Amino acid sequence: MAIKFNGEFEVKRPPEEVYDFLTDPKKFGPLLPDFQGMNVQDATHFTVKVNVGIAYIKGLAEVKMELVQAERPKRAQYKGQGSVAGGNVSFTAGFDLSPVEGGTKVVWQGEAQIFGRLMSVAGGLLEPLGKKNVQKLIDGLQAALK
Repeated sequence: MAIKFNGEFEVKRPPEEVYDFLTDPKKFGPLLPDFQGMNVQDATHFTVKVNVGIAYIKGLAEVKMELVQAERPKRAQYKGQGSVAGGNVSFTAGFDLSPVEGGTKVVWQGEAQIFGRLMSVAGGLLEPLGKKNVQKLIDGLQAALK
């Protein structure tokens, strides 16, 4: 099952500052919904731990992340893969930045693929939950970048 998400927002910071924030997992990682911890390996690789739960499947997800595209101050894209209670997830998330009067426009998009027992048990609940959690993250990014 693929879940796609996208949107845009504007902040009153220059693109360089927004880019630096989005490419520093120590800054944006704690904004992830149900964030539990993080281990940074190097400038482009880190592992994040988040609590997940849907229906009666609950647990800690460990997701390995990689910054696969870094074009300061225009674009940052991540790929991630991890184990979630009852399944696996892989996803991409990208941020395109452009200067606007008084700040930066952030256009974001991503896609998550979910596999395994989690998919068969949670099915139709996954997309609304995923979109809700993505929106929480985006709201947190907007608040942090104000």
